[in-house]
Amino acid sequence: MKTKLYLDEDVKEAIAKALRQIGYDVLTTTEARNKGLSDEGQLQFAIAQARALLTHNQAHFARLHTSYMARGLEHYGIVISDQIGIKGIIRRLRKMLASLDAEEMINRLEYLSRWE
Repeated sequence: MKTKLYLDEDVKEAIAKALRQIGYDVLTTTEARNKGLSDEGQLQFAIAQARALLTHNQAHFARLHTSYMARGLEHYGIVISDQIGIKGIIRRLRKMLASLDAEEMINRLEYLSRWE
Protein backbone atom coordinates (compact mmCIF):
# COMPACT_ATOMS: atom_id res chain seq x y z
CA MET A 1 0.00 0.00 0.00
CA LYS A 2 1.28 3.47 -0.91
CA THR A 3 2.22 5.86 1.86
CA LYS A 4 -0.09 8.85 2.20
CA LEU A 5 1.56 12.10 3.28
CA TYR A 6 0.61 15.01 5.50
CA LEU A 7 2.75 18.12 5.08
CA ASP A 8 3.59 20.13 8.18
CA GLU A 9 2.98 23.86 7.85
CA ASP A 10 6.69 24.57 7.30
CA VAL A 11 6.70 22.54 4.05
CA LYS A 12 5.94 24.44 0.83
CA GLU A 13 2.53 23.62 -0.59
CA ALA A 14 4.03 23.39 -4.07
CA ILE A 15 5.46 20.06 -2.95
CA ALA A 16 1.93 18.72 -2.44
CA LYS A 17 0.91 19.90 -5.90
CA ALA A 18 3.94 18.28 -7.53
CA LEU A 19 3.42 14.99 -5.69
CA ARG A 20 -0.26 14.88 -6.61
CA GLN A 21 0.63 15.31 -10.28
CA ILE A 22 2.59 12.06 -10.10
CA GLY A 23 -0.12 10.16 -8.23
CA TYR A 24 0.56 10.58 -4.52
CA ASP A 25 -2.11 11.19 -1.88
CA VAL A 26 -1.00 14.36 -0.06
CA LEU A 27 -2.77 16.62 2.42
CA THR A 28 -1.39 19.98 3.57
CA THR A 29 -1.79 21.72 6.89
CA THR A 30 -3.66 24.54 5.16
CA GLU A 31 -6.12 22.15 3.51
CA ALA A 32 -6.73 20.44 6.86
CA ARG A 33 -7.19 23.86 8.51
CA ASN A 34 -4.51 23.00 11.04
CA LYS A 35 -2.23 26.05 10.77
CA GLY A 36 -0.92 26.98 14.19
CA LEU A 37 -1.55 23.54 15.69
CA SER A 38 1.24 22.31 17.99
CA ASP A 39 3.77 19.83 16.65
CA GLU A 40 2.19 17.04 18.67
CA GLY A 41 -1.22 18.14 17.42
CA GLN A 42 0.05 17.91 13.84
CA LEU A 43 1.39 14.43 14.48
CA GLN A 44 -1.86 13.33 16.13
CA PHE A 45 -3.80 14.61 13.13
CA ALA A 46 -1.48 12.69 10.77
CA ILE A 47 -2.03 9.55 12.86
CA ALA A 48 -5.82 9.98 12.77
CA GLN A 49 -5.56 10.24 8.97
CA ALA A 50 -3.13 7.27 8.67
CA ARG A 51 -0.54 9.55 7.03
CA ALA A 52 3.21 9.93 7.35
CA LEU A 53 4.15 13.47 8.32
CA LEU A 54 6.69 15.45 6.27
CA THR A 55 8.44 18.29 8.08
CA HIS A 56 11.57 20.43 8.14
CA ASN A 57 11.40 20.63 11.94
CA GLN A 58 14.02 18.05 12.87
CA ALA A 59 14.49 18.86 16.55
CA HIS A 60 10.87 18.77 17.65
CA PHE A 61 9.72 15.82 15.56
CA ALA A 62 12.75 13.66 16.37
CA ARG A 63 11.93 14.22 20.07
CA LEU A 64 8.26 13.42 19.45
CA HIS A 65 9.24 10.19 17.69
CA THR A 66 11.47 9.18 20.62
CA SER A 67 8.69 10.03 23.09
CA TYR A 68 6.12 8.02 21.14
CA MET A 69 8.41 4.99 20.96
CA ALA A 70 9.18 5.19 24.71
CA ARG A 71 5.44 5.30 25.50
CA GLY A 72 4.58 2.46 23.12
CA LEU A 73 2.55 4.75 20.85
CA GLU A 74 2.41 4.30 17.08
CA HIS A 75 2.56 6.74 14.20
CA TYR A 76 2.56 6.30 10.43
CA GLY A 77 6.03 7.70 9.89
CA ILE A 78 7.85 10.98 10.31
CA VAL A 79 9.91 12.19 7.37
CA ILE A 80 12.38 14.98 8.03
CA SER A 81 13.77 17.00 5.15
CA ASP A 82 16.47 19.62 5.01
CA GLN A 83 15.25 22.89 3.55
CA ILE A 84 16.44 22.36 0.02
CA GLY A 85 14.80 23.13 -3.31
CA ILE A 86 11.43 21.66 -4.20
CA LYS A 87 12.87 19.52 -7.00
CA GLY A 88 15.39 17.98 -4.61
CA ILE A 89 12.72 17.19 -2.03
CA ILE A 90 10.46 15.65 -4.68
CA ARG A 91 13.31 13.56 -6.10
CA ARG A 92 14.23 12.23 -2.65
CA LEU A 93 10.60 11.60 -1.67
CA ARG A 94 10.00 9.65 -4.87
CA LYS A 95 12.98 7.41 -4.11
CA MET A 96 11.88 6.88 -0.53
CA LEU A 97 8.22 6.27 -1.35
CA ALA A 98 9.15 3.83 -4.12
CA SER A 99 11.25 1.86 -1.64
CA LEU A 100 9.11 1.96 1.51
CA ASP A 101 5.41 1.17 1.56
CA ALA A 102 2.92 2.42 4.16
CA GLU A 103 3.43 -0.60 6.41
CA GLU A 104 7.21 -0.13 6.40
CA MET A 105 6.76 3.53 7.37
CA ILE A 106 4.93 2.72 10.60
CA ASN A 107 6.95 4.08 13.56
CA ARG A 108 9.79 5.04 11.24
CA LEU A 109 11.78 8.25 11.57
CA GLU A 110 13.21 8.82 8.11
CA TYR A 111 15.66 11.51 7.02
CA LEU A 112 15.30 12.46 3.36
CA SER A 113 19.00 13.29 3.17
CA ARG A 114 19.74 9.56 3.04
CA TRP A 115 17.75 9.29 -0.22
CA GLU A 116 20.00 11.58 -2.31
